Amino acid sequence: MKALFKPGPQAGFEFVERPEPEAGPADVKIRVLATGICGTDLHLQSWDEAAQSMSNPPFIPGHEFYGEVVEVGEDVRDVRVGDRVSGEGHIVCGVCRNCRAGRRQMCIHVSSVGVQRDGAFAEFVVIPETNVWVHHDPSITPELGAIFDPFGNATHTALSFPVVGEDVLITGAGPIGLMAISIARHAGARKIAITDVSQRRLELARGMGADLAVDVSTMSLGQAQRELGLVEGFDVGFEMSGRPAALQGMIENMNHGGRIALLGLPAQSAEIDWGKVVTHMLTLKGIYGREMFETWYAMSAMLSSNPVLHRNVAAVVTDVLPAARWEEGFDVARSGSGGKVVLDWSGV
Repeated sequence: MKALFKPGPQAGFEFVERPEPEAGPADVKIRVLATGICGTDLHLQSWDEAAQSMSNPPFIPGHEFYGEVVEVGEDVRDVRVGDRVSGEGHIVCGVCRNCRAGRRQMCIHVSSVGVQRDGAFAEFVVIPETNVWVHHDPSITPELGAIFDPFGNATHTALSFPVVGEDVLITGAGPIGLMAISIARHAGARKIAITDVSQRRLELARGMGADLAVDVSTMSLGQAQRELGLVEGFDVGFEMSGRPAALQGMIENMNHGGRIALLGLPAQSAEIDWGKVVTHMLTLKGIYGREMFETWYAMSAMLSSNPVLHRNVAAVVTDVLPAARWEEGFDVARSGSGGKVVLDWSGV
């Protein structure tokens, strides 16, 4: 099969022939139709410190995908050949304390598809049946199905704290931040502000219903508060950018008792005013991946019940390219100027 391949511990991928994966007794083999390019994939391509700390080549990258089931193992009970599916990329051990307590997203022995094991930048991928998410809704296109993983990140983050009637600040208008706008609105937020410096992304944010899209190169968060008519600061924050300055700015502009969900991974150490965290009684919560599988049920329910949210999440995909043009797709994703980039594997 054709696949993007990471042959060793150096920068770059190769578009080469690789052996097709074989399904074990409890596994499902999926013909990949579409894959999303994630920030993790960019790290793996450039082979920076973050990539070196998380993976050990050789392997096939890619963990955001949609495809069709073509084979199931003898012990598979519910997934059927022909099902259209996405996949939960965190494969857990099932026996650690968190797994046994039903907190599988906190597994201490997790193995990630496309990071610690072969992934979905290929014509076929194999994952356990327990990680397969079957799409019963025919309105889920391959492009939308391919971004259920980051949509799950946005959902996990945005629903970490109650937002009914609350004023929400989102730092970082990348694809996940953009999706979080619609989720927060669906969940009952009052005012939603989002920050970035990319004019295209800020325009996308306005189209998704943000009350204020803030270019932080020209407007401070204090000014944003006044623009929105806020008196005491933001109630809930979603930090999506991974930029230390964004987190500190968020802390400085939260109401007393404010709650912050942190999804963005900083590339460098962050200076935090811990005195303000303590005296303003702020809550900081780290978010990693999706709750398994409560987040997946929430995603499907929101998409089926809210046409506006469905439209907005689908609109986060701004670029679709054939898989053979993967280098161009990675360049677009790395530019940080638009929404989600999806590679089409159907014609490979």
